[in-house]
Amino acid sequence: MNKITAPLLLSTLILAVTNALAVSSSSDARYERAHAVAVFGDSPYGTSPADAAEFSSTPAFIDAINADREVSLALHVGDIHSGSQYCTEAYNRSVYNLWTRFQVPLVYTPGDNEWADCHKVKEGGGAWNAATGQIDYKRDASGNLINFMGGDPVANLDLVRSIFFVNPGYSLGAHRHVHTQARAFGQSHPSDAKYVENVMWEQADVRFVTVNIPGGSNNDSDPWYGAPVETERQQQERTERTAAVLRWLDAAFERAHEERARAVVIQTQADMWDLDGKSASHLSMYRPIVERIAMLTKSYGRPVLLLNGDSHLYRSDNPLAIGAACSIEASATTQVACSDDAARNQPIGHDVANFHRITVHGSTVPLEWLKLRIGSRSPQTSEAQAFGPFSWQRMSVPGLQ
Repeated sequence: MNKITAPLLLSTLILAVTNALAVSSSSDARYERAHAVAVFGDSPYGTSPADAAEFSSTPAFIDAINADREVSLALHVGDIHSGSQYCTEAYNRSVYNLWTRFQVPLVYTPGDNEWADCHKVKEGGGAWNAATGQIDYKRDASGNLINFMGGDPVANLDLVRSIFFVNPGYSLGAHRHVHTQARAFGQSHPSDAKYVENVMWEQADVRFVTVNIPGGSNNDSDPWYGAPVETERQQQERTERTAAVLRWLDAAFERAHEERARAVVIQTQADMWDLDGKSASHLSMYRPIVERIAMLTKSYGRPVLLLNGDSHLYRSDNPLAIGAACSIEASATTQVACSDDAARNQPIGHDVANFHRITVHGSTVPLEWLKLRIGSRSPQTSEAQAFGPFSWQRMSVPGLQ
């Protein structure tokens, strides 16, 4: 794309989004003055398909969030089961039914375990057979496929959409209106109609935006079923989704500029700076997104907070600035300085000071959620747990061990 047509195209896209976002709902008014947001993810997890301990504890976990009168919104940053559990329609619906218990709006962004990684053997998918040049799917004793559609990632993402996003433009839990990418760009990008999971909204003078970026499988670049190379279908899925993510981020920041929002919050699943024991090349497919976030944040000039799950351990840092302060969980009640600098895993060539990232604790007991306050700083909160208008506390639920 040449340098002359790019701004014109962006202007056209922003105009389309602005028109789409003009829709409003009077039912949103009760949520506009947010006191606190409950953030959690990588939950409920099990160590095997038969392990339902965390699942069984989830009603009490949700009740604890509902009981906190400060909380007016909940965010789930992805992974509704572990990488050792199967991707099935029945399980997805069971989680959906659990979440009807929420008395506040719940905004969820899909994680890799419920779609991008469903092809893996441990999740009930299958494995490439080099001798036959075909996939050996995992089956039960009766010969039936264990996973939905044999673990096909695209089919499983469509399944997630059909269950958790059956009412595009509305949250789960207590319904509130959100603006979905599926209705934003119209004929200019018709393929965006499928991205019902990418939403944005304004609350407490903060622009929130969610984007579907799966972790674990390196933005969906591990060849499906362990085949020697990616299929064209896999490449097309990632290419289209990444382009949609970049458009949606552009639109969210444009809205934040227009409404003079005091901050932006980005919600996604992937920890785009976590090497996970691999080389830096493992993160390469995240690079265009990281660079776009850095560019938009620097241009915005106000606080930008990113919330993600994926790597399971609480972490508070700025991975867009080399040498920035960083802390990670040591236990359920304490945290310590990080031993690594995530910014070195995705160097962008300059520092972006007005950015911060929180990875929420997940996958293991005690079950934990992050209490993110907007516009107030609690007496119990240290500067290590504050950024811009935000402050936060890690909240465990007594008895859920």
